[in-house]
Amino acid sequence: MNKLITSKENETIKYIKKLSEKKYRDEEQKYIIEGIKIVEEAIQEKAEIEKIIISEQNLATNEMLKKIITKIEKYQEKCSCQCECIYATETIFKGLTQVINPQGIIAVVKKNSNTVIKYDEDIIVVLDDIQDPGNLGTILRTVDSIGLKQLVVSKGTADVYNPKVVRSTMGAIFRVNVIEKENIKETIEEVRQNKYRLIVSSLQTENNIYDIDYNRKIIVMGNEANGVRKEIQDMADEKVKIPMLGKTESLNVSVATGIILYEYVRQKINM
Repeated sequence: MNKLITSKENETIKYIKKLSEKKYRDEEQKYIIEGIKIVEEAIQEKAEIEKIIISEQNLATNEMLKKIITKIEKYQEKCSCQCECIYATETIFKGLTQVINPQGIIAVVKKNSNTVIKYDEDIIVVLDDIQDPGNLGTILRTVDSIGLKQLVVSKGTADVYNPKVVRSTMGAIFRVNVIEKENIKETIEEVRQNKYRLIVSSLQTENNIYDIDYNRKIIVMGNEANGVRKEIQDMADEKVKIPMLGKTESLNVSVATGIILYEYVRQKINM
């Protein structure tokens, strides 16, 4: 076994704890993932893993954790980055975990530094100040499920590297490049210059999501409370809404995003 950490004053432990805060994640350009499956996903997707921390007690009792050690060793041999594997006592590990029933493994991963939007996909999804981490994680997972490789978010959107968001993406965070933009209006204008048309979700329209062709479109989904901001709505080439037969007037933004994106999928498979 590698070195065993027994003190909470250990510099590595202090460093990992700091990464639970956004300002340190931004400074270090790194974030935390936790759990066997997501660490396996990180290894499979060749994410840049800096450190892996394993609970000594969990390792002794969890067969799945024992199996992933072999994958970690192979990753260490093949990857170009220096991935350090560290063991910690149960007490020290509990001070790091953010889940109720930890599986005994945490990793520190480097952020994706690519901020360039690619114009080779049918649709580009833009999030305008989505606040809830659960919504953001679900949308990221949905974007991944339909085969898109990028997601553009406004600076006011929740931090995609928030541990709750990371957990809810179920590994999609390694496959979808999340591009944060300071000025979302200017960004949309730049994308439109590459022959994309702008669609926004709005209740102030008679058009529904089944009336449009999802080829080279920018789809903007808005803030949970306020929707898409007015200056973006005013730029729209088309406004659409999800038709509803019941009395509910609006849907959760992650649910609405899923419905719209799967109309794109329906059109795609029926071409």
